[in-house]
Amino acid sequence: MATEEVKLLGFWVSPPVFRVKWALEIKGVKYEYIEEDIFNKSTLLMELNPVHKKVPVLVHDGKAIAESFVILEYIDETWKQNPLLPQDPYQRALARFWAKFAEEKILRGAWNALCSQGEEKQKALEQTIEAMEKIEGELEGKEQFFGGESVGYLDIILGWISYCLPVWEEVGSMQILNPLKFPAITAWINRFLNHPVVKDKLPPTDKMLVYFHQRSKALASTSHGNRAENGKNKNKTPRTG
Repeated sequence: MATEEVKLLGFWVSPPVFRVKWALEIKGVKYEYIEEDIFNKSTLLMELNPVHKKVPVLVHDGKAIAESFVILEYIDETWKQNPLLPQDPYQRALARFWAKFAEEKILRGAWNALCSQGEEKQKALEQTIEAMEKIEGELEGKEQFFGGESVGYLDIILGWISYCLPVWEEVGSMQILNPLKFPAITAWINRFLNHPVVKDKLPPTDKMLVYFHQRSKALASTSHGNRAENGKNKNKTPRTG
């Protein structure tokens, strides 16, 4: 039987951190949350995640696990109640495929669009919307969530779209999620935001707006300098895993 000595190192607005929070709460696992300053990293974080030096980090019975995708599978394998991944091997493979696709094409694409301007921004927007169309098609016909009648692995991976993407759209003066173009995703967002582990537990929108205005401006400035020097953009996704 797994012990319940669980700690989570995180950052207040990090999508990967919220994934881990949602997974633990769906499983009914009690945990201690430790807020990290990702701009002034603690000795604890550096010791627990010396390779990437990022949050989230899950500590279970004294053992540290890093990277949100890895952590989610660890949680699912350790606490068997309320499974996150499908039981069928093929469906599990599909969930992993779409999770990786969404991370690479939607999260990174939207972030790049937020932190860029001009043709580069337009290209990132077009690629992100194209990827979103694939997710819309995957969601069509589903009962309630990607995981069926209950929130599952892919819902958790894509959960950031529900609360974070609208902020990025406002900060970046852009639109990715058009409700008329993406009715299935829009309906899914409404269901997801009203789920008990999500509702009333998200970061304040006004605080997120301030934070992402500052981050996008700083990264756009850095990116401009890099392009001038190297002839290419080096925007970085949020310093979390």
